[in-house]
Amino acid sequence: MKASDFLTLTAQSIKAAAKMLLQSRPVVKAADRASAPEIIILANGPSLNQTIAEHADRLADTPTLAVNFMANAPQFQQLKPRYYVLADPHFFVGLEHDNVKSLWGNIAAVNWPLTLFVPRTRLKIARKLLANSQVRVATYNFVGIEGFAWLERLAFSRGWAMPRPRNVLIPALMAAISAGYTRIYITGADHSWMETIRVTDDNRVVSIQPHFYTDSKAEQLRSATEYRGYRLHQIIDSFRIAFESYHHLQRYATAAGITILNATPNSYIDAFPRTTL
Repeated sequence: MKASDFLTLTAQSIKAAAKMLLQSRPVVKAADRASAPEIIILANGPSLNQTIAEHADRLADTPTLAVNFMANAPQFQQLKPRYYVLADPHFFVGLEHDNVKSLWGNIAAVNWPLTLFVPRTRLKIARKLLANSQVRVATYNFVGIEGFAWLERLAFSRGWAMPRPRNVLIPALMAAISAGYTRIYITGADHSWMETIRVTDDNRVVSIQPHFYTDSKAEQLRSATEYRGYRLHQIIDSFRIAFESYHHLQRYATAAGITILNATPNSYIDAFPRTTL
């Protein structure tokens, strides 16, 4: 290892230790533990429609994990996911938005057992919004770190931290691992944002993140407003962090004997072996 790389890892590890000391706390673990090794993660990319159409029986017979606004889509009732992960602060501080209200209402109305994972700091909000004995709330530390491989393995295995979570797929994968699954399939993770990003004539960066469902006009406006003010290099750097985090997670999974397979057609993620359902 080069001296410069060692110094970088040392600095990252010191920062990671400080973050965990200040921010990480004991979590509420999922009571619904894995009874079989396999789980399928349903990310919200446009290819999920193809996956659902071609593999409906497989999705019905295997535990699934949903994320973000899937509860507002008809496929939520069709697939009845066993787990759900929310990460974006918008789901907890944007409660006045119709899309967010619908999300919580749909989760609260499920008639099947569902474990909802939320950041540890959002536990009280989640419990306040959910009055359904079918829904159990689990938590995770929304603390992103990087550093020496041994430190990452220790922190990830104890639930103290995770790879830098620039995308909900990171906490979703960590949630599946924490629930005891050892063979994880990823679907709907197109991550093809670079195909849609553009810069207008007034130097405003437009980043479209398509989903398998159609976003409401209000959600489209919110997303566009959120990106306003960001420069192209900042957005591309955020993409870089997301893709790099998957490699950190793959390194941890390999060491822990966990198999993560990307079953998303034409996915941009290059960290996990490819497969099909």
